Amino acid sequence: MRMSCASCILLIALSLPATARAGEQVLEFKLVTKPVDVKVTEVANVEGQTVMSGKMFGVAIFKDGRIAVKDFVNSSDLLKGSGPMFGYSTYTFDDGSSITARYSGAIKDGKAKGEYTILSGTGMYANATGTGGFESTKSGFKGAFLYDGRFIVKTP
Repeated sequence: MRMSCASCILLIALSLPATARAGEQVLEFKLVTKPVDVKVTEVANVEGQTVMSGKMFGVAIFKDGRIAVKDFVNSSDLLKGSGPMFGYSTYTFDDGSSITARYSGAIKDGKAKGEYTILSGTGMYANATGTGGFESTKSGFKGAFLYDGRFIVKTP
């Protein structure tokens, strides 16, 4: 039986894993992070003002069952524990694929919330762009933080 060229292309496209197809994906995850090498500096003559920057590490568990490690740098300018923050994150999956994003947000009343802008990716996320967000959630972890996160990943 002879197949048309269009039929062959359609058959090949349908046989690819869903995560390898071009388009848009929503990736939801839980994230646990922990400071690794952080410096906090108190600002002179401004009570309760601190500037913090440093390296952090985390593990993200995605709704689809995949796990990624998160290496990131974070900076914040806090007055009595509240204020703006920003940083750069790279999430690396066990197949070697990664997503790198810049984030910005704020800490207020002990809760963090922010938005991601995806800058790049590798492997199944090569040339990725997109957005996302995160929000801290209550946890009992000592010295670590728990977040709900989401990426809206666009791949060519």
